[in-house]
Amino acid sequence: MAKKVVVIGAGVSGLISLKCCVDEGLEPTCFERTEDIGGLWRFKENVEDGRASIYRSVITNTSKEMSCFSDFPMPEDFPNFLHNSKLLEYFRIFAKKFDLLKYIQFQTTVISVKKRPDFASSGQWEVYTQSNGKEQRTVFDAVMVCSGHHIQPHLPLKSFPGIERFRGQYFHSRDYKHPVGFEGKRILVVGIGNSAADIASELSKTAAQVFVSTRHGSWVMSRISEDGYPWDMVFHTRFSSMLRNVLPRTVVKWMMEQQMNRWFNHENYGLVPQNKYLMKEPVLNDDLPSRLLYGAIKVKTRVKELTETAVVFEDGTVEEDVDIIVFATGYTFSFSFLEDSLVKVEDNRVSLYKAMFPPHLEKPTLACIGLIQPLGSIFPTVELQARWATRVFKGLCSLPSETTMMADIVERNEKRIDLFGKSQSQILQTNYVDYLDELALEIGAKPDFVSLLFKDPKLAVKLYFGPCNSYQYRLVGPGQWEGARNAILTQKQRILKPLKTRTLQSSDSAPVSFLLKILGLLAIVLAFFFQLQGF
Repeated sequence: MAKKVVVIGAGVSGLISLKCCVDEGLEPTCFERTEDIGGLWRFKENVEDGRASIYRSVITNTSKEMSCFSDFPMPEDFPNFLHNSKLLEYFRIFAKKFDLLKYIQFQTTVISVKKRPDFASSGQWEVYTQSNGKEQRTVFDAVMVCSGHHIQPHLPLKSFPGIERFRGQYFHSRDYKHPVGFEGKRILVVGIGNSAADIASELSKTAAQVFVSTRHGSWVMSRISEDGYPWDMVFHTRFSSMLRNVLPRTVVKWMMEQQMNRWFNHENYGLVPQNKYLMKEPVLNDDLPSRLLYGAIKVKTRVKELTETAVVFEDGTVEEDVDIIVFATGYTFSFSFLEDSLVKVEDNRVSLYKAMFPPHLEKPTLACIGLIQPLGSIFPTVELQARWATRVFKGLCSLPSETTMMADIVERNEKRIDLFGKSQSQILQTNYVDYLDELALEIGAKPDFVSLLFKDPKLAVKLYFGPCNSYQYRLVGPGQWEGARNAILTQKQRILKPLKTRTLQSSDSAPVSFLLKILGLLAIVLAFFFQLQGF
């Protein structure tokens, strides 16, 4: 008899968890409190309690080839970076392709998840739900928590003396939807994450003036990298990851600083990070530097205090007649349906083995999916998490002892602090390629490069020096996909397809350029020869 698994939430993590359950022959049921799939990526005009909220203009920060699920490439005509509505379209196509909607019970809220009395032997759970005013109890063999961590806004008003007398409007970025109504206003955005940069850039097009207050600064990157390719296709390669792991930290940090300053000098723009040697997540924004150059946005230091109409900053400067303050200060998270003894959140941190499993459970039948922030796309990350979790539930993969898991948690946290710092925004941060490989190793899906080098050198070179995307984890092991090799070798044409919307005649510039280089080289050789003859 198939094991029954409850999946809590029908966002990205929930959808891929459903598919992984089906792939492993498990019997999933998904409870989704709203009326539709998509979670964070489904835009709604109004903010709803208990649900993630985005603004209308949100675009993905990771490209389609690095963000798609491993056996389901995005349509080649999709743009490389997707508007939220386009990404939601992909999720709908994905859910339809694998017939996932039949497993989802919409408008059903999970109230509590409790161990059964015989949990030590059965590993089973009692899940209490509410739908249409009716409460129901169901027993499941395993639980996948996919409820996300962008729901509860972190609004540290106590850190802003005088906020109670400020006459203007203030709110968390979660409540921001579009720039209508902000025209001609003087606006302060507090924070320098991706949301802060997006909102500040968007508002600056019609506001009288926008200010951005940042305590620590941030590196800012463009989505466009070398030769116009998406940044993550260039940044996230196994070769680059290997260099970052083996080179001395001082060298890696210096290289990162040079790379980040290649687009513009962050010090000149007032954005250079306070501790520029931490590997913190950079801001991805193509507009912010130009808006600063126009003067539409001004970068300020930390807010010291507020008056009725003005903002006083730590450096002593004052900005008068501020109308609106937007707090882009991140999120906290908790699991109201779980007891603290199961997953305890302390200082916005949870102790989970490899960011997934509570280490103290007698049976490993509960996993948190997506409670992580990789320096790369979240989608392949949660997919590998779900693939591993479902195999653990089936007994095909096992976890180490509680002592070993606790030691790993402590070591991982120390490494995280060393790499990313102690900031609340970095608590869920992890290295991208390293973490993907860790998970893939658990299920036997990590490619063997030495073997491939002899069997398929063309593919091996692509894997090592090309983008580290999700297709790589379908080449071998459970869930092997016969289309994986072709998907890896043809990704360039899917990148270029949506860009080539204008028919061009074949250019002869390449052969001419090559000929000129050859002639130039011959000229240098001849000049050198005649110079020697002169002597």
